Amino acid sequence: MNVHEFQGKEILAKFGVGVQRGIVATTPEEAIAAAKQLTEETRTSWYVIKAQVHAGGRGKGGGVKLAMSLEEVARISEEIIGMQLVTPQTTAEGKKVHQVLVAEDVYYPGNSEPEEIYISILLNRTTGRNMIMYSTEGGMDIEKVAEETPELIFTEEINPNVGLLAFQARKIAFNLNLSGLAFKGMVKFVSALYKAYVGADATLFEINPVLKTSDDKIIAVDAKVTLDDNALFRHPDFAAMRDIREENPTDVAAREVGLNYVQLDGNVGCMVNGAGLAMATMDLIKQAGGDPANFLDVGGTADAARVEAAFRIILQDPNVKAILVNIFGGIVRCDRVAQGIIDAYKNMGDAIQVPIIVRLQGTNADIAKQLIDDSSLDVQSAILFQEAADKVQEAL
Repeated sequence: MNVHEFQGKEILAKFGVGVQRGIVATTPEEAIAAAKQLTEETRTSWYVIKAQVHAGGRGKGGGVKLAMSLEEVARISEEIIGMQLVTPQTTAEGKKVHQVLVAEDVYYPGNSEPEEIYISILLNRTTGRNMIMYSTEGGMDIEKVAEETPELIFTEEINPNVGLLAFQARKIAFNLNLSGLAFKGMVKFVSALYKAYVGADATLFEINPVLKTSDDKIIAVDAKVTLDDNALFRHPDFAAMRDIREENPTDVAAREVGLNYVQLDGNVGCMVNGAGLAMATMDLIKQAGGDPANFLDVGGTADAARVEAAFRIILQDPNVKAILVNIFGGIVRCDRVAQGIIDAYKNMGDAIQVPIIVRLQGTNADIAKQLIDDSSLDVQSAILFQEAADKVQEAL
């Protein structure tokens, strides 16, 4: 689950990570009130207005601007709230901005120049360990840094049995060329950041930039935080941060009925029970000359209501030209699944305008095939993988 920047900073602050202070606003009036409150609580007289959407590169799309007065706060907030923000990480249509973060200006003058640093924490799937990735080249696209100056990117892997050790935090601060108060501040920052990553059950922390201020404080100026959906039961306060306006409506509908669904770019809809069989089915579709339009696991209770919900979700994708239902009847009997498909088809009426190929294998598969064949519906049955592949190819 992705969260907004202001929510990510709330999570970081709970674990003692230093963050740029800010207040979220949904109207220009709220933005002015937020700016006044920040002035009272901090040293800031300038303000950063940031669009709150689940996408990176907001500044490139005009979603991050500096306001030097309350009048500019109002004007910029009015411009950003309600706009369709297009960034390198959105579609061409962009995302509608519903709220902005009014943040303090942390680039104030002092004894030294502010320095921007990149830090992220994620799982290294090759080694099965959490990894801290960091660079002195903060504020830039890390992909560009990796391509042009890979020697400026460092990594530190964490042994899960012992966690982040003190010498590793010091090593990170040393590689970032910090000294004095900034060195000590970075050691504390990294330690708290890793504690937050583990404690929040996160799958990604990306802080770009982490700022060394002109008076040697270390704070997170931005925060991209992704949480593990499977661990949200442990964090009801984090689960409440979900903003479904930022998510694919089809994904939201699938989650509400308990279906595991991921939309892809192909033309053949998939309805399968079991993740392994789903992956094999997508390979089958590719072999048949098609492209999978989705991953959809209906689970072990493929009754009529669940099958109908799955059909409706698949058919929301206008690119779907055929649907392949591939069910292995182990816990659930194939004849019950077949009857569920027939009932769902009848309930949906004219909503189904594409060919449906049904492969049922396992308990009572022969009875299921007979039910499908005798239904007089535009549904083709198959028993073997190759048979299903041939029918998909014919349908396309």
